[in-house]
Amino acid sequence: MPSYRAVWRWHFYAGLYCVPFVLFLSVSGTLYLFQPEIEAWLDRPYSQLEITGSTRSPAEIVQAAELAFPGSAFRFYEIPRTSQSAVQVVLLHEHSRLRTYLHPEKLKVLHSVREEDRFMRVVRHLHGELWLGENGSYLVELAACWTLVLVLSGLYLWWPRNTKGVAGVLYPRLRLGSKVFWRDIHSVTGFWISPFILILIMTGLPWSKFWGEYFREVRKITNTAPQRQSWSTRSTFRDEPPAEGYNVLELNRVIETVSNLHLDAPIQIAPPAGKSEAWTVQSMTANRPRRVTLAVNGQTGEVLSSHDFSHQHPIDKVVGVGIAFHEGQLFGWLNQVLGVLTTSALVTMCVSGVVIWWRRRQPGTLGAPAATGDRRVSVALLALVVFLGIALPLFGISLILVLLFERLFLSRIAGLKRWFGLPEPG
Repeated sequence: MPSYRAVWRWHFYAGLYCVPFVLFLSVSGTLYLFQPEIEAWLDRPYSQLEITGSTRSPAEIVQAAELAFPGSAFRFYEIPRTSQSAVQVVLLHEHSRLRTYLHPEKLKVLHSVREEDRFMRVVRHLHGELWLGENGSYLVELAACWTLVLVLSGLYLWWPRNTKGVAGVLYPRLRLGSKVFWRDIHSVTGFWISPFILILIMTGLPWSKFWGEYFREVRKITNTAPQRQSWSTRSTFRDEPPAEGYNVLELNRVIETVSNLHLDAPIQIAPPAGKSEAWTVQSMTANRPRRVTLAVNGQTGEVLSSHDFSHQHPIDKVVGVGIAFHEGQLFGWLNQVLGVLTTSALVTMCVSGVVIWWRRRQPGTLGAPAATGDRRVSVALLALVVFLGIALPLFGISLILVLLFERLFLSRIAGLKRWFGLPEPG
């Protein structure tokens, strides 16, 4: 078995790096759980319009949007949720997506905003990459990998040893002083919430830049990769301009077809692109297993092809369900409540962990558990580390760098050795 103090030491190091990230990701992730509700609240000025006459056709609305922004190109039309809602038309304008809100009767542009500037898009950039692009994605992924180490090492430290009863194991002891209180709050909360933390980590990794691309390459090697994944590791939109010469009036016929299919909102309709002559209809509901993509003939309204959850590769199905759970949209409000409980528990563990560290920290030291100098490593622990290093390459690389840094740099400077609690040579 690995040394208790050695595991405690790595638990401390992992926490030192992860705590700031976990706090930030918990707050931003909580916001992201309520994306549909937040976006509906922000769009409320455009969802209760006064409409006294007949509304204009979808094609006329698209043409009005393009005229309002010279040089723009039609990207997609989003079917309004209600008869009082503004029509949202997304354009390609000045090298970015521009979402426009148009009055369906007066054809007046009520509001416009770049997709990248929408509030929940900003939250997504902050949550997934700290607004630092790919470099931020690597930092978040690294924090996720080391949070996995935090959870596994924490469970090892939590495991009951010579205890009587379940107090301090399954529920915290609240009347034995502050030291016991903070320790139990940290360890007991960690025990109950650890399965959900592991699920959040594993369902978030497919979006990350490094692991997501690593996963994609593994799927190519094993011949399990689809022609196109249903999720992306890119943080920006990748748009293909509409095909030349398409007839925007066909949009009216496409919407007639879609209105009878009862797809989950939001429903986006894009004009033909590239060499295709078909219109693309997508249900972009946050509950990914319910998403549907159709190819529709704009002249006849015939559905040429349909692709839904049942057509996906089993791996894509698992990832899709995981992403929907991660975003709090898999099984309604209960999924959101579970997400809030998880993020709240993560904040509780971070705060209690910092309190424990600060109370035991000796002046002039980092406060890390002192190393014993015992270099023996259990086979089980070594196997686990190797497995994690292969499954999570960014973790493996960072672990090697940490060990080299400790051995080649920290161990050679007496002051730093004492500050980090490294063992003196025997």
